[in-house]
Amino acid sequence: MSKIILYTNANCPFAQRAHIVLAELGLKYESVSIDLSVPREPWYLKINPRGLVPAVKYGEHLLVESQVISQFFVDLKASHLLPSSGSVDGALARARVNFFNDTFATKVQAPFFGSLTSPNEADRATKATQFLDAIENDIVPLLKDAAPFFGGSKELTLAEVNAAPLVVRFLAYAKSDTGLLPAFVEERLNSITIFQAWAKAIAAHKSVSEWYDEKANVEQTQKRIFKLRA
Repeated sequence: MSKIILYTNANCPFAQRAHIVLAELGLKYESVSIDLSVPREPWYLKINPRGLVPAVKYGEHLLVESQVISQFFVDLKASHLLPSSGSVDGALARARVNFFNDTFATKVQAPFFGSLTSPNEADRATKATQFLDAIENDIVPLLKDAAPFFGGSKELTLAEVNAAPLVVRFLAYAKSDTGLLPAFVEERLNSITIFQAWAKAIAAHKSVSEWYDEKANVEQTQKRIFKLRA
């Protein structure tokens, strides 16, 4: 196994995906923190010209984009995260995970961020409603057999790896005292029981919680979001 260097940031949900997949696979790595509050230094732009995290150096190979990185590592090492290919059952299970990940990214992610960042209160409420509708109408049907994780798995799958960093933020930012999401989000999110059970199982999992400091993350997000709205 080649040396792994992960370029990351403790407050970035996308970087957290890489930490989760590496922890689940039991792979050792060196972590390099990138300050996202200042312009990226030239040396890092040579690694990732987009200036984003995560990025991974695997031996002499460079990888960028969180879902690409997650997929690379689950393809590199067989594990509980994703069934092996080469059989109909395995191919179908992989297809279901991929469909879940695509649905989460295209239906849930964008309105969630819009409900945080829009400077207009009415627009934030509209985006929050879209985000909640997507959870209820698009995500919940895909979680009908979660036990507690996707597809009836007792362990995390690639579906949780990619969703977990945002899911824990949904739970934290929806709390009415944070001021990050419209007040109605907490009550409605609590009412979506299948999603709540899945989300709480994710939040309690060691490979998720060990890289996520809710208090620190909420405080940093409040500073950034309130300034952005102003």
